Amino acid sequence: MKNRMSRLIRPDTGGSVMLAVDHGYFLGPTTGLEKVGWAVKDLVPHADALALTRGVLRHDINPGWDVPIILRVSGGTSILNEELLHEGITASMKDAVRLNVSGVAFSICVGAKFERTTILGLSQVVDEAEEHGIPTLAVIAIGKDMVRDARYLALAGRIAAEHGARIVKTYYCEPDFGKVVDTCPVPIVIAGGKKLPEMEALEMAYKAMEGGAVGVDMGRNIFQSENPVAMIKAVREVVHKGATGKEAFEAFQQLKSQA
Repeated sequence: MKNRMSRLIRPDTGGSVMLAVDHGYFLGPTTGLEKVGWAVKDLVPHADALALTRGVLRHDINPGWDVPIILRVSGGTSILNEELLHEGITASMKDAVRLNVSGVAFSICVGAKFERTTILGLSQVVDEAEEHGIPTLAVIAIGKDMVRDARYLALAGRIAAEHGARIVKTYYCEPDFGKVVDTCPVPIVIAGGKKLPEMEALEMAYKAMEGGAVGVDMGRNIFQSENPVAMIKAVREVVHKGATGKEAFEAFQQLKSQA
C-alpha cells in the first residue's frame, strides 16, 4: 500500500499530477480523446499517474510505458441517462491486480437520491482493494443541482475518507477551500472540470495547492489545450515547484513557442 501510494503521490515533492483520460466511459469519444493512445503518448512522460478504464488500458496504452495507473472501477450510466452519476462497480479487484494498477477510482454522489448506493459501492471497493494493498481514490461526483461550495465539498470529502478512501478527488471552490482540506484526513487532489483558458486553469491549480491540495487530476484542461505537452509541463511547475499561476502561464507560453 505504501509503495503504491508513493507512486501516486511523489515522496520528494509531496505532489501529484494525475492525467485523467477516463471520460469515454460515460461520454463516448470525447473531443481530444478520440484515439486515447495517440492523445497521451507525448503526455505520459510528464504524468505522475494515468487515470483510465480497463478497456482503454488493454487496447490503447503501451505496456512498456512506466506510468502508474489509476483504474476507473465505477460506471454503468451514460450522458444520455437522467441519473448520469448513479454508478455501480464495473471492474473486479482481480482484474485490477491482473492489470498491475497502482490505484482504483470510484465515484460517489453525496446528496443525490441514490447516494446510499454509491457510498456502499465505495465501501465494497475499499474492502476488496485493501485486501490487495491497492489504494482507492474516491471521486466526488456533483450533480447539476448541487452547489460546489466548501460546505458541500467538505461534507462529501469527509464521508469518502470515513468510508476508507485513501485519496479524495474533489473540486476547487472559493472561498474556504482550506476548510475542505483541513476536515479531510486523507490527501486531496482537485478535478480540472470543464475546459478553461490555460491561465485560469493554472491559477486554479495554484490556489488549490496553496489551500492544501496535494495535486491535480486534470483531463480536458490538458488534453484539450492548444498545446497539451506545454500545459502538462506548466501544471507540473505549479504542483512540484511551487510556481504561481502567472509564473506557470509564462512557462506555458515559452514552451508553446518552442514547439
